[in-house]
Amino acid sequence: MIFLRKIFLLFIIVLMAVPVFSQEKENSGFDFGMVMELGAETFIENDKSVAYQMLSINPEFSLGKFGMGLALTFHYRFDDGDGNFDFREEDWTPEGDTTYLDIYLPIFRYVRYGHKGDDIYAKLGFIDDGTLGNGFIMGNYSNTNFLPELRMVGLAFDLDGNLFNFPYIGFETFAGNLAKMDVFGTRIFARPLTDLNIPIIKDLQIGTTAAFDREPDALYGFISTGVTNPETVSIYGVDFKQPVISNSVVSLAVFGDIAFQPSTGDKTETSTGGLLGFGGQFVSFINYGLNALFLGDNFMPFYFDSVYDLYRETKYSVYSGVTQIDSYAGWLASLGFTFLDNMFVFNTSVDGSFKRDPDQKTTFPHLRSVLVIGEGLLPGIFFDASYDKRYIEDWADLVDPEDAVIGVNINYKTGPAVITLGYDLRYVPDALPGESEWETTAKLSTAISF
Repeated sequence: MIFLRKIFLLFIIVLMAVPVFSQEKENSGFDFGMVMELGAETFIENDKSVAYQMLSINPEFSLGKFGMGLALTFHYRFDDGDGNFDFREEDWTPEGDTTYLDIYLPIFRYVRYGHKGDDIYAKLGFIDDGTLGNGFIMGNYSNTNFLPELRMVGLAFDLDGNLFNFPYIGFETFAGNLAKMDVFGTRIFARPLTDLNIPIIKDLQIGTTAAFDREPDALYGFISTGVTNPETVSIYGVDFKQPVISNSVVSLAVFGDIAFQPSTGDKTETSTGGLLGFGGQFVSFINYGLNALFLGDNFMPFYFDSVYDLYRETKYSVYSGVTQIDSYAGWLASLGFTFLDNMFVFNTSVDGSFKRDPDQKTTFPHLRSVLVIGEGLLPGIFFDASYDKRYIEDWADLVDPEDAVIGVNINYKTGPAVITLGYDLRYVPDALPGESEWETTAKLSTAISF
C-alpha cells in the first residue's frame, strides 16, 4: 500500500507540472498533453465478473518525429464485500507466470519515432498493426486483444538503407511481447536493380521473412485439441514487391509471396502457400487490393493476424496436423475510404476459397471491417468500431456474433471532458466445459484533457 501511495503522489506532481509544460511548448517545439480518466472496468476473477473503479493518467510527449505516451492506471473498490477499500493488486504484483516485466513494461503505452514506411521507424508499446512485408506471414498482428486484463508491450523497428544513401538493403523487425518474446519476426529486403536507373524496375524489392511463436500456449493452456507442450511455430518465406505507378492521383504495386510452414507434431511434410496480387491508392482517399491465394495442405495464410492471440489453439491444431485441411485456391479483396482529413475512415477486407468445402470451415469467407468517425464530423460525438468475423456460410452468418470479435468505443465531448463507453465482445472457440463461449469487457470513463 505504501508503494501505491507513492504512485498517487507521482500523479499529483505530474498534474502540477502540466501548466508549466503547456506554457513552454510553443517556444521549444516540445508538445505535451495529458488525459486523466475516471470510470469503471470489469474483470473476470474466479470465473466471475468483478467491477472496479478506475483512475488513469495518460501523459503524451512529442518532439518532431518522436512521441511517447504513458499509462498509469489504478483499479480499486470502495467496498470489497467485507467493507474494506481494495486495490486490484494484479495491476502491480506478479502472480503465477506473470513477471514484473509483464506488469511494468505496459506503463509505456507507446514510444514512437516516425511511421511505418519511413526510412526509419520504431514503436514500443501497444501495437495494432504489426506487419512484415506484404503481410502474408505476419499482417496487422495486434497485442491488444486482451486489454484491460492483459497488457503486452511489443516492439516494431524498421530501417531502410535510403536513410544512409544506400538504397540497396533494409530490414523490418517485430516482437509482440517483450516480456515473453513469444511472437517475433524479421524481414530483410533488397533492391537489386537500383543501379540500372530504369524507371519502375529500379524500385523492385525482394525480401525474405521469418516469424516465430516460441510459446503458442503462453497466454492460455490448450484444452480442446488435447495438445500439450506445443512446439515452436516457425514460418519463413520469400516475397517481392514491384511499384508500377506512383503519383499523387493513383498508385499501383504488384506483389507476391511464397511461404513455408515446417513439419511438426502429426504433420509429416512442410506446408506451402503462395500469394499473388496487386493494390494501391486512388485519388488519395481510396485504398484497394486484390489477391489470389494458393494454399497447400494444412497451410494457414496470414498466420499472425489481428486476432491471432484469440485463435492460437485453433491455428496450432492446423499447423501441427491435429486438424487436417486440404489444399485449396482462394482470394482476398480489400477496400478502404478516407475522407475529410481522416475524420471518416472505413476499411474492410474479405478472404475465402474459390470453392467452399462444407466440411472445412477454413474455406468459408472471413471478414474484417473498421469504421472510425473522428472528432468534428458529428457535434460532440466521435467513435470507432471493429468487426472480425470468421467462417461465414451465408448472409445470416454475416451478422451472427459467433466466431466474431466485436469492439466499439463511443465518445461524447463537452468542453475539456470526454465521456467514453467502450464495449468488446469476443467469441471463445476453445472454452472449457461449463464455461461461457463469450467474453465481454465493458468500460465507462470520463477523461479530461489538458
